[in-house]
Amino acid sequence: MTNHKKKINIKMHFEYHHVFATLKSAILLFLMMVGSLHAQVTNNPFKDPIETEKDVITIGFEEFAILPDLEEEAALAMDLELEPGGKRYFVNDLHGILYTVSQNGNVTEYLNLSDNKWNVDLRWTVLERGFTGLALHPDFNNAGSDGYGRFYTLLDSSNTGPNPDFTPEGGNDAHDTLLLEWKANDASASQYDGGSPRELIRMEQPFGNHNGGQIAFNPLAEAGSAEFGTLYISIGDGGSGGDPMNMSQNLTSLFGKILRINPLGSNSNNGQYGIPEDNPFVLANDGTILPEIYVYGTRSPNRIAWDTNNGQMYVADIGQNIVEEVSPVRAGANLGWKEWEGSFRYVSRSGVNVSDPRNDENMIFPIIEYDQKDALFQSSVASSGLAVYRDTDIPQLKNLIVFAELASGELFYVSADQVPEGGQDAIRRILLKDNGANKTALDIIQAKNESQGKDLAYRADVRLAHTKDGKLFMLNKRDGVIRLLTE
Repeated sequence: MTNHKKKINIKMHFEYHHVFATLKSAILLFLMMVGSLHAQVTNNPFKDPIETEKDVITIGFEEFAILPDLEEEAALAMDLELEPGGKRYFVNDLHGILYTVSQNGNVTEYLNLSDNKWNVDLRWTVLERGFTGLALHPDFNNAGSDGYGRFYTLLDSSNTGPNPDFTPEGGNDAHDTLLLEWKANDASASQYDGGSPRELIRMEQPFGNHNGGQIAFNPLAEAGSAEFGTLYISIGDGGSGGDPMNMSQNLTSLFGKILRINPLGSNSNNGQYGIPEDNPFVLANDGTILPEIYVYGTRSPNRIAWDTNNGQMYVADIGQNIVEEVSPVRAGANLGWKEWEGSFRYVSRSGVNVSDPRNDENMIFPIIEYDQKDALFQSSVASSGLAVYRDTDIPQLKNLIVFAELASGELFYVSADQVPEGGQDAIRRILLKDNGANKTALDIIQAKNESQGKDLAYRADVRLAHTKDGKLFMLNKRDGVIRLLTE
């Protein structure tokens, strides 16, 4: 072999090894990057568990009222509110019954949505479907006003014959969710004395879960203001898991939103309700954005509440499999789902990416969030119950945001004045005083079950109701008892 050929072979040998070494380095770098990425994906994003003993607040309670069983099953209490301008409390049962409760705890059936004459065809399950939302117009007892005697129900129906106003982009047409208006002739009557309800909104649900949440009028709105008489409607993302049709971020879709409407108006597409002119997407709307939308990017918004000190609105939104959250709300806000689950990039039902938290200036991130894997909780976890407590009946809770974990019945608080910026470090527990012992809501419910001669509840399903007269009630689906929380 000539020297020239030897030099070429040596050069080719060197270049081959150089290319191989470069390729090997690139592959190793890629594998390191992939490994680093996977190292940042977790189903347990919070390093430290919720403090179980530090700064615990203990409060009392009393049994205020007991809702009757339905076919030997406990009432499924969802919400409670004081009638505007009156003294009765109204309570909706997921089974389809609306009750009134007097100031001394006497319970009266006011309306049964399942009565055949209403043609509602209520469809309920213990956990997510049925008579989910109740709101009384702020002029309910104001004789001569347009809102006199009017109240609103959000419910799930198996009657899917009428064409829906809103449809998803897929799914299996599980049922319809309806917003109905009822009008009593005499607002003070002990039972509903009006006619059939008026249908304001009908939406086709693609799946069986994540339907309607709470509906509410802003209790701070003054008569004559633009906010007075506007109704907020919490709507889930359509269900299944992981928002498979990506409806929460889609501004042409009703799902995964909080809506704001005027139920007495008529400028909606179907003419059955009004779109407030100060809604965030009205002026910018080019026909591709639903003007009813007030907030988007929610998954299963369960409870909403307002702070009487500053008017700030909050929502408790049930997470996928990792993070539960309570978030501030402002007009036009994007709360992130499903791009984000809490402070973290959503990856899948198995994990979130914790490498770059809260890094999007276009999102509104939670003030409170907690880990579904925390040792305090059961396998099923959901944020529920929400109140900004500025009253004086329970001094221990003054100036606190109070919230609940639905299944376990754990009650928590954070400061309403020094609001956290996400995470669970600021979360502290509230326990209930019972015969010299401190207990959780589930403990209390199970003790009641025992005295009722019933099987012990395996979960609490608690909700909080903070009424305009300053009282704080605890509801649940397991023993029928409405409890008034005390100092």
